[in-house]
Amino acid sequence: MSKLPDFEGLAMFAKVAEEGSFAAAAAAMGVSVATVSRAVTRLEERLGGRLFNRTSRRLSLTDYGHSLTERAQKMFAVAMEAEDFARETSSRPHGLIKLAAPLSFGSRWVAPLLPEFFQLYPDISVDLHLGDAHADLIGDGFDAALRIAIMEDSSLVARLIAPVRRFVVASPAYLSRYGYPQHPHDLGAHQCLSYMSRSKHDVWRFTNRKSGEECAITPSGMLRGTSLEALVPAVLAGIAIAELPEFAAAQFLREKQLEAILTDWRLPEGGLYFVTPSNRTRAAKIRALADFFVSKLAEAEWRAD
Repeated sequence: MSKLPDFEGLAMFAKVAEEGSFAAAAAAMGVSVATVSRAVTRLEERLGGRLFNRTSRRLSLTDYGHSLTERAQKMFAVAMEAEDFARETSSRPHGLIKLAAPLSFGSRWVAPLLPEFFQLYPDISVDLHLGDAHADLIGDGFDAALRIAIMEDSSLVARLIAPVRRFVVASPAYLSRYGYPQHPHDLGAHQCLSYMSRSKHDVWRFTNRKSGEECAITPSGMLRGTSLEALVPAVLAGIAIAELPEFAAAQFLREKQLEAILTDWRLPEGGLYFVTPSNRTRAAKIRALADFFVSKLAEAEWRAD
């Protein structure tokens, strides 16, 4: 017996277990049914146990087959990933990237950059999914995502592009009419707009820059929205206060349409991250997109400085 594992037999066994039939596995792998059948039979003889119960009408895994399925499928996936990596690194980056991004940020800052990216990499295409709810990268099959968040430990690989500050803002007209809050608790007497996509209840958390005092308030106002785009008009109209990330507030702060308030207090600082499942971080097309976003967004116009 060869000291090398029967990789072909294990791969074909994994595919038959996944597809539920020899014919379907053969079609998926582009080989004949006889080739698949011989490979599985050879593997059974090598391992000394039946992997499938076969009848003229039905194919089912034996208990022994069940015990081997997950390991064989993992081996098959790793082998496919290795081939994809070798294929992509030996040639110009190409292929489809399924990318998720926040709705407001993606519309304003990501989509306008893509034409330049396609000029640099004409063999790459992008499925861009915009939404403020965090996409399930692994469950929904995304290759990558841009996230504006305070990243927690996870199985994902996150590359920081730039820090993202947050500001509590109001228009000069609002502040002239209702005055400047001096303490976060004062916001309870003001119209404060809520952003619902973070969680069930939006909470603004403050830390005093000098004393370290911490304070959390739950905003209450006439409008709650699942997108920042829904909140900005009401703030510009001078009827409410909002907490906005840097990319949404910077232009209005520079143009004096909005003013940052409670500047003695610090809000949690997050970051703009390029996030990938760990098993896709090395693909040439993903590296190309990540490097492109870093070059374009690390010092972009959306920064408030």
